[in-house]
Amino acid sequence: MSRKYYPSDISREQFDQVRPLLEGSRKRTNPRNVDLYDIFCAILYLLKNAATWRALPSDFPPVSTVRYYFDAWTRIPDNSHMSLLDQCLKKIGGARAQEKWAAALDELLHRGRTKRQEYRYRPAQRL
Repeated sequence: MSRKYYPSDISREQFDQVRPLLEGSRKRTNPRNVDLYDIFCAILYLLKNAATWRALPSDFPPVSTVRYYFDAWTRIPDNSHMSLLDQCLKKIGGARAQEKWAAALDELLHRGRTKRQEYRYRPAQRL
């Protein structure tokens, strides 16, 4: 399926550099039904545009699928100080671009936390 090109997308050649890293993070169960390139580009779209999960355009894979891979790729293993997504962003963008992506990634991971802290919500309460 062909989808629209977004300014946050990377080329397939750039993605081929990080594909082995990303493929190794998934447990070997059923065959993959979605293209990792589309998922990676969806995450880049969220990071670049500071969008919410529900604002993800419909021509990307479903939000639940993108969120599953985002959670898996941002988990920091015990033996490393960088998540898989951080490693990939550093590899495709260099040091300067990786700092920009890291700030956006941190904001996406912790969105809403300050509001909960400001109003002293308990974890079970809704905003």
